[in-house]
Amino acid sequence: MELFWYIILIMMLAIYVILDGYDFGAGIIHLFFAKNEKDKKAITNAIGPFWDANEVWLIASGGVLFFAFPTLYASSFSGFYLPLMMILWLLIFRAIGLELRGQIHNHLWESLWDKAFGIASLLLALFFGIALGNIVRGVNLGMVTNGVSTQEAHYFFLPLWNPSFSPHAEHLGIIDWFTILLGIIGVVALTIHGANWIIFKTNSELNLKLKTVVYRLNLILLLLVIISILIWHIIDPKPFRNFLDMPWLWIFPIITITGLTGLFRINQFKKDGLGFLFSSLFLFGGITTTVASIFPALLPSTNKINPDLTLYNMAADHYGLSVGMNWFIVAAILVIIYFIIQYKVFKGKMDNIGYGEH
Repeated sequence: MELFWYIILIMMLAIYVILDGYDFGAGIIHLFFAKNEKDKKAITNAIGPFWDANEVWLIASGGVLFFAFPTLYASSFSGFYLPLMMILWLLIFRAIGLELRGQIHNHLWESLWDKAFGIASLLLALFFGIALGNIVRGVNLGMVTNGVSTQEAHYFFLPLWNPSFSPHAEHLGIIDWFTILLGIIGVVALTIHGANWIIFKTNSELNLKLKTVVYRLNLILLLLVIISILIWHIIDPKPFRNFLDMPWLWIFPIITITGLTGLFRINQFKKDGLGFLFSSLFLFGGITTTVASIFPALLPSTNKINPDLTLYNMAADHYGLSVGMNWFIVAAILVIIYFIIQYKVFKGKMDNIGYGEH
């Protein structure tokens, strides 16, 4: 039963990254590449009917985490308190940037909220990449100092950074040279993803330029992925042990590679949706490959005093998990119906919906 809820949690987080990820990417494109009002409207039209529904997956994932792995929920929300508050404010600014921009037709007003939308999207992509880096690297569970655990075994707290900026420091920070690398990978990957969504959902004059952007950024992404794999051994001496013990897990790196290589053919695709498909495969494969590499850990410990937080030692009572599964099936059916209706209503190109106009 623990494994079932673990898979559900990872799938929900992957869906969130794929769906809200294209919103973040569209915001980054809006910040750096939308030079005129027509381009800006095309981008906001592309994500307008979807962005708020996409964010629900983050809330739902938090709910599943709270229900299925309550101790991990408590530990993570206290340990990552500072970045979580920053993410909350960034989500707020991204939302009001979209909603308030069209309230007053004044250049200064519109420019202010354009920047709020774009910068918040950029920082969200960066912070979610950094968050993944923290999970891969692990945290100092129990706040061990000089070999002695000063707190409960599941407790930790991280400042934004430590003076050494090292992932091997005894007292770690949220940001170090390893987590910032994964943050940059997150920004590049989601920018590509957002560009592919805009190409898929609009006939914007920006689309031809975005295909070139996707191709060039994909070269950068490939280089960053190779670098991250090479330095993975510095963080974890045996990063591929799970893949050697369970060969079927290689399906996830294969999905990642398929998505990454497919994006190099962006200028050859006849159907606009293929680019979005391949960037979705890369994101899904990247997330599942990462969690497969640390399985069964949900949050590794960087010290030898306290054990990793795993799906087995963090799970709720078996009876509660069993009852929750029945209600989850009902909820899943309702969500599927909602998304089928939403994407059916807003299928095709979105150039003329006029999102945010008042």
